[in-house]
Amino acid sequence: MYRIMIIEDEAGIARAVKEHLEKWGFDVYCADDFRNVLSEYSSFSPHLVLLDISLPFFNGYYWCNEIRKTSETPIIFLSSASDNMNIVMAMNMGGDDFIPKPFDLNVLMAKIQALLRRTYDFIGQASYIEHRGAVLNLSDASLSFGEEKIELTKNEFKILQTLMENNGKVVSREMLMNRLWKTDSFIDENTLTVNIARLRKKLDNAGLKEFIATKVGMGYIIE
Repeated sequence: MYRIMIIEDEAGIARAVKEHLEKWGFDVYCADDFRNVLSEYSSFSPHLVLLDISLPFFNGYYWCNEIRKTSETPIIFLSSASDNMNIVMAMNMGGDDFIPKPFDLNVLMAKIQALLRRTYDFIGQASYIEHRGAVLNLSDASLSFGEEKIELTKNEFKILQTLMENNGKVVSREMLMNRLWKTDSFIDENTLTVNIARLRKKLDNAGLKEFIATKVGMGYIIE
């Protein structure tokens, strides 16, 4: 079980994040002594830290620097101060990611899982894939964006999963057809075109304009 420490002085945010992470099986601890965060960190020994920038007594940059003196534990900054200067400073101080407030809990979950996989060579398939704020839930084949949950057909889910797993790479129509139908029998290419068109319409209606781009003569890509 992974241990996650939340260093956040807004009790409502800390509680909501804690409850959400516990539903996914994480052991979660919320800092409550903001004068002695490092002592609580050492006692809990978390695998990952969620760290606010604006804190009582000492800010998040200070505590990140203190943690980095002895540990490479991954740190995700959470802050409403999301201007470029704060993001750059957070990364320069040793942060691994930065999520501006307000944030979607599913997006936060996806980023936590991705960072845990990279850091600890997490074995097994991720429960989420996230891109541009859209979160694909692999357990129930649905897509979430903001407050909206988008229901997908079996083929739409497979198309989106394949494209999101290959984020930044062109996926050929042949690869998609093989992923969807896994057969040597002839499948009319128009069938794939229709599935892509229906998926794009759902994405557009949800506010995800031009989420899937076409590379003429090559295939499709999510950038």
